[in-house]
Amino acid sequence: MESSSVFGVRLSLKQRYFLLMCVVVGGIIVYRSTRSRPEVRRISRVDGLKANSSQFTLERKPFRILGGSIHYFRVPRAYWEDRLLKLKACGLNTLTTYVPWNLHEPERGTFNFKDQLDLEAYLRLAARLGLWVILRPGPYICAEWDLGGLPSWLLQDKNMKLRTTYPGFTDAVNSFFNQLIKKVVPHQYSKGGPIIAVQVENEYGSYFKDKDYMPFIKEALTSRGITELLLTSDNKEGLKLGGVKGALETINFQKLNPNVFKYLDEIQPQKPKMVMEYWSGWFDLWGGLHHVFTAEAQPLPDQPPAQEKRAYHSVVVKQHLSLWDILPFIDKPFKSEKPVNMENLPVNNNNGQSYGYTLYETVITSGGYLNSKNNIRDRALVFVDKHFVGVFDYKVQELALPDGKGKRTLGLLVENCGRVNYGNTLDEQRKGLVGDIELNKRPLRDFIIHSLDMKPGFVHRLESSSHWMSMRQQQTFPGFFQATLYISRYPKDTFIKLPGWSKGVVFINGRNLGRYWSIGPQQTLYIPGPWLNRGDNKVIIFEEQETDGKIQFASSPDNGMAVDVQ
Repeated sequence: MESSSVFGVRLSLKQRYFLLMCVVVGGIIVYRSTRSRPEVRRISRVDGLKANSSQFTLERKPFRILGGSIHYFRVPRAYWEDRLLKLKACGLNTLTTYVPWNLHEPERGTFNFKDQLDLEAYLRLAARLGLWVILRPGPYICAEWDLGGLPSWLLQDKNMKLRTTYPGFTDAVNSFFNQLIKKVVPHQYSKGGPIIAVQVENEYGSYFKDKDYMPFIKEALTSRGITELLLTSDNKEGLKLGGVKGALETINFQKLNPNVFKYLDEIQPQKPKMVMEYWSGWFDLWGGLHHVFTAEAQPLPDQPPAQEKRAYHSVVVKQHLSLWDILPFIDKPFKSEKPVNMENLPVNNNNGQSYGYTLYETVITSGGYLNSKNNIRDRALVFVDKHFVGVFDYKVQELALPDGKGKRTLGLLVENCGRVNYGNTLDEQRKGLVGDIELNKRPLRDFIIHSLDMKPGFVHRLESSSHWMSMRQQQTFPGFFQATLYISRYPKDTFIKLPGWSKGVVFINGRNLGRYWSIGPQQTLYIPGPWLNRGDNKVIIFEEQETDGKIQFASSPDNGMAVDVQ
């Protein structure tokens, strides 16, 4: 039999044929693997994004930015790649994302850049998929996000002046940027990464309170190693005050108006005109309509396959616990002569309470008229000896309390409905009881205060409790209700709907899905498939006032009756 040698080893004809087939098959595998990978940029990194003329240049060649926003902290990490591929399928070449300070530093000096908040992993993914990145690190981001992304513990300082050069704010920004920017710097274009530009703060012209603030933020970025093109972002009115020397000004708007570009050209001649935010949607308010924009799309690349959705069978609630029964599962209550707002409660390592509910209890000895003095932030259920007597909100500020004998316990379960994310009232976003509550024109005193921020640890303790009661026993509201969703196959995305319920919060496998309220417009909550298990899934619902004991699922969202805002 014929033989030959490879690397000095003699091979038979049969062995040579086998080796040849391995090479051919291996070549096919390598070729297919290479073809299936997203594009990889092999360009020189000498001259990054520039705005020195009426057109952007990258490596001194004309460059057109076609961008869209997908925020890593709003998307389950398991779906990051799917969502970025969909962004590419829209014909876009650039990803923009904010950085939420309040999530990355939930307690002063405690930083989190892991798992869902792994910004560097998100940047590496964008690069692998062939997307450029414009980073918007704040510290204020707006983003329809609680307090515009600023951590609520900043409001512990009664003199706090957010988004200014007030030392209490700048010290906190410097501490955060010391941690954040060192993670960002290696992912800049000049270092082989995808970041081609960085935004200085966000829409400061609409807030402007301190002429030295934007130069401070710019310096905070550049002194820590940011070298790529700097941008600012404002609406037309904000352009007058929101810029900073050395940063390209960009425009935000809802409707295309040639006069806006004309104005931008007048204040910034011979520079590229860029729309940082073109609002293709709008936010909804409780009790209102669902806002939509009509879409007009030119031919686009093929979309990746859509995620399969599934309407699981309804499940019946089996167990419940009253609000009063779960108090042992939360931190030790705090006693105070006067009301204390959420942010100043001595919880979470003295960082205060950021979200959720706070229960304020005190003793009363008579009925009469209870007046909130507009010090409820934002809504409170009122109880006398655990019996519901009414609701305080921004419309209702006085309630009649029934007469009774002896000492009785007055309870106010106050909900933080969310801090505003935009406007001139950021410094006023403290929650809970922010001042005195009066009974018959006398301020109440001597409170016992329970913090219910409903963090994952609390929910897990609740799940494993042996105190759950059967639904056959009388239910007390507010309360927690528990059911099990069994999934026999690989879990799919779904939507939870609660037509027989009133208002509350939904948890699935310990994760907070969000709030629901029967007044809408939204009537469903999204459950990502990766948050579900094959087998049993624990659903816990905190309900304020009523339930029909059933949890339903749908394969599509119900965002309520729509109104076209164009």
